[in-house]
Amino acid sequence: MRGSRARGSLRPTPLAVSLALGCSVAASWADEQANAATQPDQHSYKHGHSHAHAGHAAKAAPVQAKPAPATTPTAQQTAATLSNAKGHGPQIVAQQDGSNAEEWTVVASPMNTLRTPIGLSRMPQDVLHTPQTIDVVPQILMQQQNVKSLDEALKNVPGITASVGEGEGGMSGDQFLIRGFAAQNDIYENGLRDFGVYTRDSFDYDHITVIKGPSSQVFGNGTTGGAINITTKTPTAHNHVDASFSGGSGSYYRGTLDVNRKITDTIAVRLTAMGNENNMVGRDQLYSHRWGIAPSIIFGLGKKINYTIEYFHQTDNRIPDYGVPTVLKPGTSYAKPVTEYGVNRKNWYGTTFDQENSNVDMLTGRLQWEVNPHITVYNDTRGGLYRRYFSASQEACGNNKYGNCATQLFSSNPEKAMVSRIGGVGGPNPYQQNDWSVQNVASVVANFNTGTIKHQMIAGVDIEHIYDRRQNFAYNNPSARQYTSLLNPNPNVPGLDVGTDPANYGNLVNIPNGVGRKEWKTSSATDVGAFFSEQAWLAPWFSVKAGFRWDHWSSNYAATGGEQSTVSKGVVVQTPDTRLGQKQDTFNPNVSLMYTPNDHTMVYFNWAESTTPLGLYVTNSSEPLTPKNQKFSPERSRLYEIGAKYSAFHDRIGFTASVFRLEKGNSILTDPSSGTVTSSGDTQRNQGLELSVSGQLLKNWTMIATYARYDSQTTGGTLADIGKQVQYVPRNQATVWSTYEIAPKTLYNLTVGGGVTWREGVFLDPANTARVPANVEFDAVVSHQFGPHWKVAMNGYNLANRLNYGNLFSNRVTPSVGRAFLFNLSANY
Repeated sequence: MRGSRARGSLRPTPLAVSLALGCSVAASWADEQANAATQPDQHSYKHGHSHAHAGHAAKAAPVQAKPAPATTPTAQQTAATLSNAKGHGPQIVAQQDGSNAEEWTVVASPMNTLRTPIGLSRMPQDVLHTPQTIDVVPQILMQQQNVKSLDEALKNVPGITASVGEGEGGMSGDQFLIRGFAAQNDIYENGLRDFGVYTRDSFDYDHITVIKGPSSQVFGNGTTGGAINITTKTPTAHNHVDASFSGGSGSYYRGTLDVNRKITDTIAVRLTAMGNENNMVGRDQLYSHRWGIAPSIIFGLGKKINYTIEYFHQTDNRIPDYGVPTVLKPGTSYAKPVTEYGVNRKNWYGTTFDQENSNVDMLTGRLQWEVNPHITVYNDTRGGLYRRYFSASQEACGNNKYGNCATQLFSSNPEKAMVSRIGGVGGPNPYQQNDWSVQNVASVVANFNTGTIKHQMIAGVDIEHIYDRRQNFAYNNPSARQYTSLLNPNPNVPGLDVGTDPANYGNLVNIPNGVGRKEWKTSSATDVGAFFSEQAWLAPWFSVKAGFRWDHWSSNYAATGGEQSTVSKGVVVQTPDTRLGQKQDTFNPNVSLMYTPNDHTMVYFNWAESTTPLGLYVTNSSEPLTPKNQKFSPERSRLYEIGAKYSAFHDRIGFTASVFRLEKGNSILTDPSSGTVTSSGDTQRNQGLELSVSGQLLKNWTMIATYARYDSQTTGGTLADIGKQVQYVPRNQATVWSTYEIAPKTLYNLTVGGGVTWREGVFLDPANTARVPANVEFDAVVSHQFGPHWKVAMNGYNLANRLNYGNLFSNRVTPSVGRAFLFNLSANY
């Protein structure tokens, strides 16, 4: 389907009206289906109703969610279905006063993500009652797929792609985009920003929430495409010991531990830990050796005042993968990865000096004080230390002293093709990165009435500071590592070494924009923000929410040491130390309208804005500021969204649908050669449709599925980009995962399942001159329970062994894992 036809078919108002009508009709049909059986192992609790109202529809109550509790419920504890102890509707129970009451057993459906809490005080309601497109990766899904990293978990979310680091200060780590817009600075844990540049293991995750669209009113600057919030595992009142071991393809070995103990009535502790070693199937030379530990303790468990302390540590020693270059074959319209033309997918173009060693330490304290039934106070504090040594090779297939790489590849002698390993600026060169950060968010949630109008007000202050210090290193003989064969790369470079000797200053990377060859980079930023929002229920079925956030942003950047002059075309050019600064005040509003005819349905409209200053990427860009861009205006984004959410069949299945239009002005881009973050001046928009269904379809059968249809375009700015599709944004993307239990709780029990993730091909640059083919991955699982405590499972990934591409950038892509199998043995006591 062509883009113009898609734009014509996306009409928000008719869709919203039809969704609302459909939800009302479906609600009555859902009541007739309430006798459907539920999973026997799900959590249940009692819920009473007056017998006098039996058989009559309950009057719609205003949806006024309570603030999130200190111990956040998991997805398994929230979504629910109704039955009595025998699974057949209510029981009639005699009361002491002689009357009768209905008694229901409410059984949770862990795959229905609509009842999942967001996991932070600034968004205290669940997914169903939050007026925005929100995707959740629940704990049960991560367990079934044996998810091991944040990147693996986010494959279940449409609209998310990954991008590799760039330029002379290439970053690597988790570099995500949401709906095609950068989100590497928009990763949060329990509502606090995670500033680190590293590959995040998922051993400490309870569930992951992706909030789509600008969210600066809640999170502050950034969030053009959205935000990723990770809810971690914290102490609960239930003792347990969970342990697992996995092994399989690519010499994969992994062990995890999760222990929870209630020490007193009000104190509980929890410890999660992980050890992991693996190579990558389908790629040469790549491995990851990592371990992590995350203890936590809560004081005041179940009390009105409680305080949770969490510590997190992860050490990772891995080889970075900058993938394979793209080339333009004569007679074709777009450049494609060289692997599409017969180059081995296993080829890795680095050297033995390439490595990424990271150490992350974060200490978090979270206070919750329920002052009275109407007011709750929160104060969340985090300090982080991030240490990282990074060295990588950035390949490029273009003109070099051996000729044109692409021309030689398609000649009669393709073995002569040579690829550059130093990108367009002589880098990236090795560097040591040492960062620290501190953030404190204080907020108050107030619930009260003024006459017949109910209110929920949220106000607070957010203060954060981040400091980044990098020491650049130089190769003693950079020309020796510069080239290698495209078809048969060799990582060994005899005589190559890395050092900081002043004699090697001339071999440091020449930082663009006249900065020169500098040894040290120092950056810092401080953000002081104040936020306020109010939701008012003007009627039991209709509410309005409005809010804003004001931020004062101050950032600084300095490049010092190294050479003070350089020779360019025979002329000596002075390159003194560079010191830059930027201060900006930003204001980001948000308005939502919500129609909630009952507690299972919501139709909403949402309008929001966000701001991204150029100096925002302190830890995860090569230069957060340059002499050219320090005075540029920030990127501005605006979202219009209409959607509907419906938790059907007494919360067994959740449905969502939304149409949106996201407009971005003064677009920020990263140069493919230099890695510099700049303002392109382009205006872009992405509009589309997103659908999802999650929950229990039938007894023992669960499913979670998503679909997204995007229509993106550059609407102004650079002439060559106007009318082109926004880079990294597919037109279509879908995921589905489903499992079925055979003979549960018997000796012959078996769970089988599988799914597919599909992403249509995307363009890699704003001018649409390079394109990557579609991704299609088939995965599967089979598991067997040995009694109440032990389980064995086998997962298969990319069963078709299809050549897919994970991390993307403008002139190269990274091949994804090949066909792999992973065995898992787990115990739960």
